Amino acid sequence: MEIQSLDLREQRCPMALLLAKRACASLKQGQQIALYITDSGALKDIPRYLEKSGFEFECQPVQGATEINVTKL
Repeated sequence: MEIQSLDLREQRCPMALLLAKRACASLKQGQQIALYITDSGALKDIPRYLEKSGFEFECQPVQGATEINVTKL
């Protein structure tokens, strides 16, 4: 299964959060997306949203950004 990606490094919260929500909402069960984030506000808000919405995710640093790998359960 192909993993989608969404580069949000140029986006700041709340736009980064809004775009991440839209992308995650469009996933089908079992699909994955990699989100790339640099904004500190988004780095707090996006994982909080994912946790409350029942997504599985893991964060890791990648080339000056944070990669959040999201799976829709």
